[in-house]
Amino acid sequence: MMTKQDTITRRLFFDNAATGLGGAALAWMLQNGDTARAEQPATTPPHLPAKARRVIHIFSPGGVSQVDTFDHKPELEKLDGKPLTGKGTLDTFFGRPGNLRKSYYKFAQHGECARWVSELFPHLSRCVDDMAFVHSMVTKSSSHTPACFQMNTGFTMNGFPSLGAWLSYGLGSDNEELPTFVVLPDPRGLPNGASNNWSQGFLPAQHQGVAFRTSGDSPISNLATPSSVSPESRSAGLATLLEINRQFAESNPEYDALVARVRSYELAARMQSSIPQAVDFADETEQTRQLYGVDDPVIGASARNYLLARRLVERGVRFVQIYNGGALGSPRINWDAHEDLRRNHDNQGIHLDQPCAALLKDLKRSGLLEDTLVVWSSEFGRTPFTEVKGSGLGRDHHPHVFTTWMAGAGVNAGTSYGESDEVGYQVAANPVTVYDFHATILQLLGIDHEALTFYHNGINRRLTDVHGHVVTELLA
Repeated sequence: MMTKQDTITRRLFFDNAATGLGGAALAWMLQNGDTARAEQPATTPPHLPAKARRVIHIFSPGGVSQVDTFDHKPELEKLDGKPLTGKGTLDTFFGRPGNLRKSYYKFAQHGECARWVSELFPHLSRCVDDMAFVHSMVTKSSSHTPACFQMNTGFTMNGFPSLGAWLSYGLGSDNEELPTFVVLPDPRGLPNGASNNWSQGFLPAQHQGVAFRTSGDSPISNLATPSSVSPESRSAGLATLLEINRQFAESNPEYDALVARVRSYELAARMQSSIPQAVDFADETEQTRQLYGVDDPVIGASARNYLLARRLVERGVRFVQIYNGGALGSPRINWDAHEDLRRNHDNQGIHLDQPCAALLKDLKRSGLLEDTLVVWSSEFGRTPFTEVKGSGLGRDHHPHVFTTWMAGAGVNAGTSYGESDEVGYQVAANPVTVYDFHATILQLLGIDHEALTFYHNGINRRLTDVHGHVVTELLA
């Protein structure tokens, strides 16, 4: 019998029992059956006919240069080395605009749609007939972290739910054995803002993205019971945890955090069998491995994220986010090309081009592209002029116009929408905000962006705040 001195608090128990928590849920479920499973939040049926069932979002943090990738500007060739005039005061992040600089890459037209793509992406250029480009994206901030937050959550501040969390909340799970929302960070490191980019914000805790460890052997920390723990000790610990949870739940029926925690334990128990199957590529053909480049010594670690994304969505994961780039700093492991754009984009592009193109081709040949939406974006673009006058080789941040694309379910493939001006400095036609972009993604999933709300602090919050319209021209 425990004495008063031996009594442990629930919080202390959790602090000391950081491993094997999936087993705790397993014990709970075995003892209580389905009645112990916390109810999922009620989700309304789709507001609209849904074209897509799931989403893969490839996010390239750092600021990808539109004029060096997907937005061909022949006028830059003519004006190379000259100052940009006629646009008013040039608005740049570091306030030291240089002269116009032609693209660092040659462009060519590809596919039946004759879309322009630079030589940086020899593999993706073969997929343009499946893509719809937006050449008139604008965002609110020229600072990395707020801009990343807006692209992921709709707001420049942290603390708001991400797109994946909203989809988890609004649509629920397609597979109770796996998380609804999975994040695959770049193997080289987490992005600036880290988990704030995939936060559930004020939504219930179970809607936060589950970030896999993509740089180590085990994708989920503490999923398996350590070999040093005997079955007897494990059973005794689980029994104690079960009793503590039972007593706490009876005394605090209004404590929502416990419900969310129990859900996470239940999911962890089911993931003990589902995750090893999902991450094991042994059943993939040699042709598929070569398609993605998973055995390539340079891009292999990144390529595995794209192949894993396909394996996750085919198993019912609702939203997978792949990060193509890590945090700020030096050496650069993202697209923040201040010093030397050619060197930077060469280094980053190789981790995106072949694996991303392979994902699109793989989804298409398996039929999954018919109901999977694939989206690519960065947080902003880069200036069409150098960051400094003279011998500057880099480009500054540029929120005033940049390019994104989407492919797959319900997308008006082989098209483009919006235009930048003759040098790629500002929007020339049909500006698209992040709110519009998010509203269009939700529309493809059968969700009215104005109707998906959550009451918080006296306001019916939504992903698109009080803004946004669906870009119908992007829809098939």
